[in-house]
Amino acid sequence: MSEIRATGPDALTLATELLQRARRADPLAGVWEAADVQWWWRRARASDEIEQLFWTDDEGPVAGILLTTWGEDTWQCDPLVVRAVGPSLDAVWARALEEIDAHASGRVVEVLVREDDADLIGLAETSGFVAGPGGGTLWMDLADRPDVKPPAAGFTLVDRGVRADTPHPMHQRNGDAVEERLGQVTLYDPELDLAIEAPDGSMAAYSLYWFDPVTKVGLVEPVRVEDEYHRRGLATAMLTAGIDRLAAKGAERVKVGFSSPVARDLYQGIGFRLTSTDKTYVRPGSAS
Repeated sequence: MSEIRATGPDALTLATELLQRARRADPLAGVWEAADVQWWWRRARASDEIEQLFWTDDEGPVAGILLTTWGEDTWQCDPLVVRAVGPSLDAVWARALEEIDAHASGRVVEVLVREDDADLIGLAETSGFVAGPGGGTLWMDLADRPDVKPPAAGFTLVDRGVRADTPHPMHQRNGDAVEERLGQVTLYDPELDLAIEAPDGSMAAYSLYWFDPVTKVGLVEPVRVEDEYHRRGLATAMLTAGIDRLAAKGAERVKVGFSSPVARDLYQGIGFRLTSTDKTYVRPGSAS
């Protein structure tokens, strides 16, 4: 087993391969898919320039420590291990603390931990991290997917394949470079980048679906309905259409995370099953 470091797109490639390997090793383990780290690439971050640490064997990456910046003062740390073949979690966590001290000293640092991961919870708590807000993960077998529900009358479902000449629906929250950045990652598919237009042509809702051909897993991230269009069934229309498109691409299962009861109920209402819950463990910054 060897240690290597990589930055930018090279680090993203290694993280993608690592999470794909972890998913192939266990159908439900962990909290992230390869598509999650590709979604994080949607905007430039200070952490793009960090030399991220990975462990590899003859087949590729088996562990890694991902540091991701979410704003000026908040960092996310993800210690990732294919636990059947990688280094021990204790060893990876010890190195993660070193990486935090090297790159995020004095900053707020967050680690998302499943509530059934007693080992990582213990390591986080003994290192000064405190449990914060919670959420969870839901899965659906695509053989059991719901029928596609059309949007309400006057609303139109579109994808980036037919609306590529208009501003990307996510640009206001993610910057003008969001479409360019999404186009740089391997799992992005414009046909799975959906939006719903209101009768006046304005953007009422958007969502993005990711198909991973290596794991046959689909991921839903993100889903957004603008405030003035709530309670019109638009989220259900997008979700059922997006999930159906994932099945057509070859996905066998689809995953979605939630951070609020409203989102959880929406997903369970169309057939997702809750499989795990999680909490964000937080180490306050020196200014807190």
